[in-house]
Amino acid sequence: MMQQLRKWSWTLCLVVIVVGLTACTNTENPSATAESMDEATALDAPAEGATVPTGLPVLTGVATVEMQINGGTVVIEVDGNSAPITAGNFVDLVQRGVYDGVSFHRVVKTPEPFVVQGGDPQSKDPSVSPQMLGTGSFVDPDTNEPRYIPLEIQPSGADTPIYSRTFDEARISEPPALTHMRGAVAMARSQLPDSASAQFYFALADLPFLDGSYAVFGYVTEGMDVVDSVEQGDIVDSATVVSGIENLQQPE
Repeated sequence: MMQQLRKWSWTLCLVVIVVGLTACTNTENPSATAESMDEATALDAPAEGATVPTGLPVLTGVATVEMQINGGTVVIEVDGNSAPITAGNFVDLVQRGVYDGVSFHRVVKTPEPFVVQGGDPQSKDPSVSPQMLGTGSFVDPDTNEPRYIPLEIQPSGADTPIYSRTFDEARISEPPALTHMRGAVAMARSQLPDSASAQFYFALADLPFLDGSYAVFGYVTEGMDVVDSVEQGDIVDSATVVSGIENLQQPE
């Protein structure tokens, strides 16, 4: 069972952009990858009650995103109350059109339903080899650098999230406020906690063993049948913020 869970956990890996090094491999030197990250976003975990990390988009409430996939509509309620940075990053990327035309490069339905993962900006470029999909991040045009966000998970009953640590690392036994139930939408990342960027996944089933390790930021409220039908290589035709954009705050 543990081997199966580890295998499934690897399927969520995205790759931090480093020449010749992918975070989905079992590297013995993760610090080499960490050095490639923008120091401004490779954040230390603040103490309980500390200030939320700055310099990133923040969603201060709820927003609704509609994705058009395979002729169907998927409605996502994005929760900035429990995941303000993760939700803010996603809504900002939707608003920028980053997800229009990206593909789903990893779909795992057997031996049991697991995830549909996509959002690699490289997948828009037909010249990029399919083997490279899953290695891309969002590059901020203002800085010409990849944008990474900290791992952000709020414990159930807490007022604020914890950052840059899994629940195991932080020795938290409570469940997250946002759990990996069927229809959850969460950020893919490498082994490094602060390596999520643009790639996201839909949970095709309840996946409680991922709780506390990956950041859920919303749920599918309509169109889960569309998500269930996605196959590897299918495209997000468009993604649109249909409500709540006023809750998105950009960094100063």
